[in-house]
Formats: sequence, structure tokens, C-alpha cells
Amino acid sequence: MHKGVIGRAKGDALLAEHRGQECATMAKTPVIAIVDDDEGVRASLASLVRSVGYEAQAYESGVDFLRQAQGDDPACMIADIQMPVITGDELQARLVAEGRHIPIIFMTAFPSETMRRRVMAAGAHCYLGKPSSGDEIIRCLEEALAGQTP
Repeated sequence: MHKGVIGRAKGDALLAEHRGQECATMAKTPVIAIVDDDEGVRASLASLVRSVGYEAQAYESGVDFLRQAQGDDPACMIADIQMPVITGDELQARLVAEGRHIPIIFMTAFPSETMRRRVMAAGAHCYLGKPSSGDEIIRCLEEALAGQTP
């Protein structure tokens, strides 16, 4: 009978340890911010991000991101360039000015070499046209996250 109690206690301890590891693993899942004024694009990107095991947080504008994302910064951001009120490159400039160095993957339906040079010089990780393949977006995302401690 005493042996059963010890066994149960050890089992409970192992279960608690396992749950702790699960929580630690879940807490380490990279969060990817998706900032785009197009609801369909946000939903598609969120689905893509989740399909490869990351957490997605969607924002309808740069202002929305700045207002809501006050705590921990995301591991990476996928952002549109052409958005009302604050454009993607303006959002990037504000984040850099605040000392928030988030790897950013820019996507735009209106690519230009001038804009590409500007955002890349300011620290963007990728600059993609819309539409882009899921494989290309995932490649940029994985490259942006490479070397970051989960």
C-alpha cells in the first residue's frame, strides 16, 4: 500500500514536470504579427503562419499594432506597405525610433525598387510583391527567425 502512494506521488511529479515542459514549449512559440488593412490577406497570412507552427496576431493597421502591441514584441512582423494613416515604412521608422528592432517582411501590391531599397536599408528582412507564394513567405519567415532564441 505504501508503495502505491509513492508511485502515485512520483507519477504526479512526472506529470507536473511534463506539464511544465509543455507550458515552456508553448511559451516559446514565436509570435508573428501580421499588419495589413486587407482582411482577406490577414486571414490568409495568419492561416499560413499557423500551418507552420507559429502563433499569428493580426492587426488591421500600423496604428492598431502600435496601440495594441505594447508588451512583448513579436518575433517577426509581416506588413503591407500601402496602408491608410500610417504606411508600412512609416511603421518601421517608428519602431526603429523606439528601439524596437523587429524583423519585418514587407509585402506590397505596388513594388518599387526605391521603396525596396529604403525599407531594406532600414533593416527589413524581406520585400515581397503581392501575391507571393506561401513557400516564399515561409522561407523569409524562417530566415528572419533563424538565430533568434525561441
